[in-house]
Amino acid sequence: MNADLSMITLISEASLVVKLVMLALLAISVYSWLLIFKKRNELVQAKQDADSFEDKFWSGNELNKLYEDISSRPHASRGMEGIFEVGFKEFVRLKKSGPDSAIVLEGAQRVMRISLAREVDQLEMSLPFLATAGSTSPYIGLFGTVWGIMNSFRALGNVQQATLGMVAPGIAEALIATAMGLFAAIPAVIAYNRYSHEVERLINRYDTFLEEFSSILQRQHD
Repeated sequence: MNADLSMITLISEASLVVKLVMLALLAISVYSWLLIFKKRNELVQAKQDADSFEDKFWSGNELNKLYEDISSRPHASRGMEGIFEVGFKEFVRLKKSGPDSAIVLEGAQRVMRISLAREVDQLEMSLPFLATAGSTSPYIGLFGTVWGIMNSFRALGNVQQATLGMVAPGIAEALIATAMGLFAAIPAVIAYNRYSHEVERLINRYDTFLEEFSSILQRQHD
């Protein structure tokens, strides 16, 4: 009689350890895809917001007017808008308290650096999980494969005459764990590499804007 090697049968008849490995890999894969789509939307929105703000900032409008427009919104500012808002607010506050240019600019730059650090943390959120999923999923799948093959050979020790039909189901179910490990790892690795590059470019844009805005504030104070 031919052994049933359908995918459903192999998974249902796998050992408990292999099933747990498959379940863990399935959970990792599903969560990774959720993060991939979520992070993609976040980065697209962040780039659109940066483009929109730069158009407004370099359009020649007064900084006071731009600050009033941003600060009057009900939601919190993010990205370049957030860096501009906290920097200009601190600049105006310190400028009223004293004429020392160094203190005013240093204070404005300090709060902008803090805001930039928060933006970096937000942009890099979820990336560590994708990196971990991409690096560990193949080994988790390999563990399930080794365990399944080990059980297959242990079962052969209880029979006097081994056939390929007796070994094939156990090896096939074990190899499913490896396939699931790769299925979970490959998208996570691709997404991590791509998103890390996009995050780095956004951070560079934020940092460049911070330096340019600092120069503008210095000229205004002088």
